[in-house]
Amino acid sequence: MLEHLELFFRSIFVDNMVFAVFLGMCSYLAVSKKVSTAVGLGAAVIFVLGVTVPLNWLLDQYLLQEGALVWLGPEYADYDLGFLSFILFIATIATMVQLVEIVVEKFSPSLYNSLGIFLPLIAVNCAILGGSLFMQAREIPNIGLALNYGISSGIGWFLAILAIAAIREKIRYSNVPAPLRGLGITFIITGLMGIGFQSFGGMLTGDNEPPEEAQTTTVETKEDKEIKKEIEDKEKAISYNEAINK
Repeated sequence: MLEHLELFFRSIFVDNMVFAVFLGMCSYLAVSKKVSTAVGLGAAVIFVLGVTVPLNWLLDQYLLQEGALVWLGPEYADYDLGFLSFILFIATIATMVQLVEIVVEKFSPSLYNSLGIFLPLIAVNCAILGGSLFMQAREIPNIGLALNYGISSGIGWFLAILAIAAIREKIRYSNVPAPLRGLGITFIITGLMGIGFQSFGGMLTGDNEPPEEAQTTTVETKEDKEIKKEIEDKEKAISYNEAINK
């Protein structure tokens, strides 16, 4: 349970697709002028990542890794189809994006028209492919964590585009200097938001407990003081006895 929660929050805040690795910036900048459009595209990205990452995990575990084909028979144990990763991952992503495009066009034509070319371009969105490749590189151990990683990465991208869309809607009424209007101020805000999201890393990496070495050193210091004190007391007692005898 803790492993799932840590992966969930890390994928949203610390390893955010936009602010940590700068993936999916094209659609992030182009479709973030209105909140309604950003919400639609963000929801589509969450769905596509939530489906494709676990599907590609299955492909990686049972088809692409070296020795993954052993379930077909011992004679296939030496096969390594890792060179097909990009092709199969993109094929899975393109299939899911096509499904999303059909559903959006059927049930929300206005959103379909607002997203325009950027909806089918989810298939080549580097954030979508990056989710599957990061899953493969991190060697996520089971499909449950793969599903968790896909959905949480999508939520992180959704929060990023939703936040910048809300800011860009409000900033229209601000007196922005002429050289910074448009993408200039957007990049500055994105950088500041990235710093803010990265600061959440302390929730996962912070530790208020002193290191074990420091504790050991403290104990040893106390013992040394006690030993020194005993030696000093003995020396004083000897000196006092000698003075009396004299």
